[in-house]
Amino acid sequence: MFDRSLAVSVHSLDYPSHILGFVSRKRTFYKTRLQPVLATRPSSVLLHTDDSGKCLESKNKSGLDTASLGSDTLLKQANTIGIIGGLSVDSTLNFLRKLVQQSDGENCPPFVLCSDPVLSKELLLHERNSFPSISGKSEHAQLNPTLIVENLQSKRAFLEKSGAQCIVMPCHISHTWHDEVSKGCSVPFLHVGECVAKELKEANLKPLEAGSPLRIGVLATNATVTAGFYQKKLQREGFEVVLPDKATMDHTVIPAIDALNRKDVEGAQNLLRIALQVLLVSAVNTVILASDDMRDLLPQDDPLLRKCIDPMDILARSTIKWALSADKGS
Repeated sequence: MFDRSLAVSVHSLDYPSHILGFVSRKRTFYKTRLQPVLATRPSSVLLHTDDSGKCLESKNKSGLDTASLGSDTLLKQANTIGIIGGLSVDSTLNFLRKLVQQSDGENCPPFVLCSDPVLSKELLLHERNSFPSISGKSEHAQLNPTLIVENLQSKRAFLEKSGAQCIVMPCHISHTWHDEVSKGCSVPFLHVGECVAKELKEANLKPLEAGSPLRIGVLATNATVTAGFYQKKLQREGFEVVLPDKATMDHTVIPAIDALNRKDVEGAQNLLRIALQVLLVSAVNTVILASDDMRDLLPQDDPLLRKCIDPMDILARSTIKWALSADKGS
């Protein structure tokens, strides 16, 4: 059901069709069979696009012509989730897999996914512009952040019209503009930073050093660190936030991303391990690994990963928790 296409509910809204369910055809991302949108009602529609986002064909699972589908086919379940894709198709699909895993597969709530390759390129450009030492800033085209905000707002509106009752953005960079994008939203719009801070607060962690505050490390790209939303949300819950100092960023984090871009995985892994160890010696309880590039860099059995948390795991858990609550009408 979810090999090279996404099952989505399609309606004649005033938005380009290519922003819904874009999937690169270069690889198959999942072995797990996902349960996207609705399996039975309303009829799901398979929307295929090529790598440029051009719509190739549309089919719905019941065999009906999409033009015959009326407005009553929009998702109306109280627990429908709207998902705005982020920096890459890989990271977006990874979040979907987390949703399935958190909901025991068959019980995954209905969702509408909006993933736009144009937005992905804009976010990637924004992130790269935050690393002038990797490649001269003069080589990068300048992007007006207003364009990103407007793009994200249009997708939020699309999801609301599609019947989403809660919206999430499984993308660290996109949360730079969460306040602007969520302004005026008619449904709950989860914030990954708030979800992380809340879960850590509920964990009742104890300081590693007697008499010291609870310390949480944050390891991320320049763009996410500069945005500061993880720091703000954690500090609001009483945590002390520890960030890599300038020397660590300049000599480990940035070179690690540079090495990864050069396909030097081993070099990137070694540099990431150093950066993590620098934070851990500061007596932090855990390190928030707030980077899609860093998330899957180390082997899953690496001992350092036991000291880290993936914010997207927490966002998925928070999303499922909301969906269960909405499904029960509470």
